[in-house]
Amino acid sequence: MGNLENNYGGKREGAGRPKTDIETKTFTFRAPMDIANLIDHQANKSDFIKECIVTSRLQEIFKNDTVVPATETADLTLPFFDINVVAGFPVPLDNDEKSQDINILRLLCPHPESCYLIRVEGESMIEADIHSGDILIVDKSKRNPSESEVAVCELNGEYTIKRFIKRDGCGWLVPANPKFPEIKVTESDTFNVWGTVTYIIHKPRE
Repeated sequence: MGNLENNYGGKREGAGRPKTDIETKTFTFRAPMDIANLIDHQANKSDFIKECIVTSRLQEIFKNDTVVPATETADLTLPFFDINVVAGFPVPLDNDEKSQDINILRLLCPHPESCYLIRVEGESMIEADIHSGDILIVDKSKRNPSESEVAVCELNGEYTIKRFIKRDGCGWLVPANPKFPEIKVTESDTFNVWGTVTYIIHKPRE
């Protein structure tokens, strides 16, 4: 019958599922037809579902109803006067012929499909002029912030707003308030930069 050992059975090179350094788990679930139709229309279904989960998690961390995709905000246009206003003599701004309408969302979010609005709670970044109650515009396509930029970071399943700085080969989450400690990111931690803050929206400080 020949030598079956040479032809069948045993481990074959390249066989089986490819290995990955990231632990994963497969889920199967049923969805109502309206949700199923929405998922079916996505170019990448897995990324869409994961994005929905991340958004839900951020809403939980940053309080309910405070994480909103930029694409879900209504367009708003305001008159824009393209002149230089200095802190000197008054300049009249009551001539509509000198103004043009601009879309505020497009101005603050050049790439709204990758931006979210998050309301801040806490005072750990006050020296970066980010105060409790402020609204941040976060671009999740920018995942490599400089040391001067503020980022939304995920550390072991928890989300925080900090600067991410590398020192001596180690990562640190650095607040902008001396009352809060720096947090070291170790190799055993699960860490990701979720997005970079591009604009801060708040009322003028008194």
